[in-house]
Amino acid sequence: MKIFTNFSKYVAYIIALTLMLLVALILYDATARYLFSSGSTALQELEWHFFDLIILLSISFTFKHNAHVRVDIFYTHFSKKIQKLIDIFATLFFVLPLAFLIIYIGYNFTELSFMQSEASSDPGGLSHRWIVKSLMPLAFLFLALQAFEELYKNLQEWRSL
Repeated sequence: MKIFTNFSKYVAYIIALTLMLLVALILYDATARYLFSSGSTALQELEWHFFDLIILLSISFTFKHNAHVRVDIFYTHFSKKIQKLIDIFATLFFVLPLAFLIIYIGYNFTELSFMQSEASSDPGGLSHRWIVKSLMPLAFLFLALQAFEELYKNLQEWRSL
């Protein structure tokens, strides 16, 4: 499990670097468009691709740090043992099935895009749309791996309580 923890840390570094690149790209694009009246469809699409990368790869990192959306109205009032039991149940019956479903659907989605050599419909847009579409199954694979790690940790903690 330690291997994925380190891997998750490096994915976070990639996300941070991509975020800095996105800010620089938006700054450049806005400056070029509003000061020099020149814009690029490819640059605008690249912004969206960076945004996709940041959001999708952040899912497993957010899950790891327990910063995901949760209804805490009752959860915070439960004992630690009940909280761990809820986490185990949620991981087994919600997170993992959803992750596997999106991996399955996303793989076919990406494969179809690759086979069709899908590209942007806008003139001057980016080609190889399958690359950004492949982030969907990849991100949920990372989420599934992180969910297994969290499931293991929660089971260990639940047993020790």
